[in-house]
Amino acid sequence: MSGVCLVVGAGDGVGGAIARAFAAEGLEVCITRRARNLDQLEALAQSIRDSGGKARAFGVDARAEDEMVALFEQIEREVGPLEVVVFNIGANVRFELTETTARVFHKVWEMACFAGFLTGREAAKVMIPRGRGTILFTGASASLRGRQGFSAFSAAKQALRAVAQAAAKELGPQGVHVAHIVVDGAIDGVFARANIADREDRLARDNILKPEEIAQNYVWLHKQHRSAWTHELDLRPWSESW
Repeated sequence: MSGVCLVVGAGDGVGGAIARAFAAEGLEVCITRRARNLDQLEALAQSIRDSGGKARAFGVDARAEDEMVALFEQIEREVGPLEVVVFNIGANVRFELTETTARVFHKVWEMACFAGFLTGREAAKVMIPRGRGTILFTGASASLRGRQGFSAFSAAKQALRAVAQAAAKELGPQGVHVAHIVVDGAIDGVFARANIADREDRLARDNILKPEEIAQNYVWLHKQHRSAWTHELDLRPWSESW
């Protein structure tokens, strides 16, 4: 592979694993988080470089249109052509319906849906003229169904799924592969280490999603031949109830 992979929302878990996986395939990786997390982001970029890959960190607010437009322009100008763009912002928060303020609902929508729309739109602008590229959106079980305490999150993730589907139907005939990945189940990472008491046992039994295994599916989607593109892929542990 060659070119550039942008991961919008690269942290300790899935986003970081996706960045590492594409860097290992030979792409130069650009990773983003809010500017206040730039130190952690730089540490991730350095770990990728230490492993022989190429990585650059950008502190941006994915909800800010002007920042996202500037980000894509800078990468195309200074780094190279974007071949893969991954939107990986979660915004998973739990509030009972009566405790969900308008501010919370709107903020979750901004993070999990609107930021994804901006990412997809800017990616499309640079990929359509080249007639190639891959845009990947990270979803969740909330993308498919609502659940008590997750009205804001479910609304945002289901809206993101609609954005991804509409984009796929519009961009596919122009050579751009758009896919939506439903990640269903507990994921090993900072939250799991702090909140799942039997994490080590569950990891040993493959009962928790492993970020590096999730990431390999993103690479596989990018490698797919256009005669057999996947639009929606769901990933869950073998033992997950669904």
